Amino acid sequence: MSRTPSPPSPRTALVTGASSGIGKACATALLQAGWQVVFVGRRAALLDAAIAEAEAGQPGCSARALALSADIGDEAAVAALFDTVRERCGRLDLLFNNAGISLPVRTPDALDPADWRRAVDTNLNGAFYCLSHAFRLMRAQQPMGGRIINNGSISAHVPRPGSIAYTATKHAITGLTRAASLDGRAFDIAVGQIDIGNVASDMTERMANGVPQADGSIRPEPRMDMSAVVSTFLAMAELPLSANVLFTTVMATRMPYVGRG
Repeated sequence: MSRTPSPPSPRTALVTGASSGIGKACATALLQAGWQVVFVGRRAALLDAAIAEAEAGQPGCSARALALSADIGDEAAVAALFDTVRERCGRLDLLFNNAGISLPVRTPDALDPADWRRAVDTNLNGAFYCLSHAFRLMRAQQPMGGRIINNGSISAHVPRPGSIAYTATKHAITGLTRAASLDGRAFDIAVGQIDIGNVASDMTERMANGVPQADGSIRPEPRMDMSAVVSTFLAMAELPLSANVLFTTVMATRMPYVGRG
């Protein structure tokens, strides 16, 4: 049993990278399920468009939405973001640490160090900054606690050719999840990770045309519908704090993940 009572309704969620793709889909699903949702991204216009699209699907839900632009790779910007959430929303019940970037396929010798730093700043440092500030808010609020879901990747388990920066940061997210899940126990903060493989989105469009394989070939890969990711995410998000999905993988059934390449 959780040591704290249930938080007041509506619950508040913050989703990073909410202007497109997985973040937009999951933020919209939370909003339409009755949550108060903070949509976070770098471009305010796209955040506003995402909320307007959610409103078109379910009139009235936008009254529970807040768009806040921020670069999560900037610690000062993240601190200001969470200060605003505390002031405007009062509490935080869920953080979806989703924002991330991928880079063009490069071998290690051809990767620009500036691109390496950009991937680390967004995919790892940004995730830590958000998790750290969420911890600070969740442990101080009453009732205490909350949930953090980190977006890992299939790359948190196995690399693709030419993806050293993305793969390294996603492996690091697994360490972030394990350590934070342990540190969160004393404060009723449940931390888990969703690892996603080949969801149909702008980021994976090239997979339909062919991507490098471990055997050196170029082949198209199957993709799954976004609804599979959303339903898996919501199942994690809606759990009571006395239960946690530490790691889960949702992937296109026939993608080349398990087996020899």
